[in-house]
Amino acid sequence: MTSTAHIYEVRPRKDKRRFDLISDALPYGRLWYGEPNAISNAIGYAKSRSRLHDAVIRIYDEAGNT
Repeated sequence: MTSTAHIYEVRPRKDKRRFDLISDALPYGRLWYGEPNAISNAIGYAKSRSRLHDAVIRIYDEAGNT
């Protein structure tokens, strides 16, 4: 049996106040977070969605660096 890791990306939005959680594993493609602890909440959601699969979670800054 071959297992593929789900890849999640947390990227800042252009307004620089919110973040997108992006992945093909998400049912609607992307979620946005705008609360003060947005990055932690996005990571927590990605971890809970990938309980049964391996996951890679990448965090990007405004310049696109991980």
